[in-house]
Amino acid sequence: MATLDDEPRLAVAGTVLTWASSFLAASALATLLIGGVYFTFSGFVMQSLAQSGEAGMKVMTSINRVILRSTFMPLFFGSTLLSAACGVLGLFHLAEPSGWLMLAGSVIFVAGMFGVTAAFNVPLNNRLNQTPESVWPAYLTTWTAWNHLRTLACIVAGSLFLAALLI
Repeated sequence: MATLDDEPRLAVAGTVLTWASSFLAASALATLLIGGVYFTFSGFVMQSLAQSGEAGMKVMTSINRVILRSTFMPLFFGSTLLSAACGVLGLFHLAEPSGWLMLAGSVIFVAGMFGVTAAFNVPLNNRLNQTPESVWPAYLTTWTAWNHLRTLACIVAGSLFLAALLI
């Protein structure tokens, strides 16, 4: 009986990737790319905004508005869908180590990136947009802490997808 891995679909750098490995490669790339965006904020953007006082607060509220109509949104939703698809694919391959890696990467990414964003970062952004001056100091600390978690979730998930691709 044929499996998803039996039919070659894509050649990359002389290596033929199957349908399943193509999903894994795309998921790894997308999760690590979005993790890089989050890392940028955790690494220096939020520190720079904090040092800029009221001007930093205004820039962050602008970022929160602009990002909703930017190329970030297809990456945000697309990486979530790709990751979820890898999790479903992993369920069909639990007899193999790669199946467990795919499932773990998917759960970590969907919960740690998408879930944390929806449950914590977006509500904080909404609060900042409504009453910026009163929430800015707490926002910086709380939003950044949740962003650190999103960054870590992206890096771990992307690494698990790469490991599943390579074994």
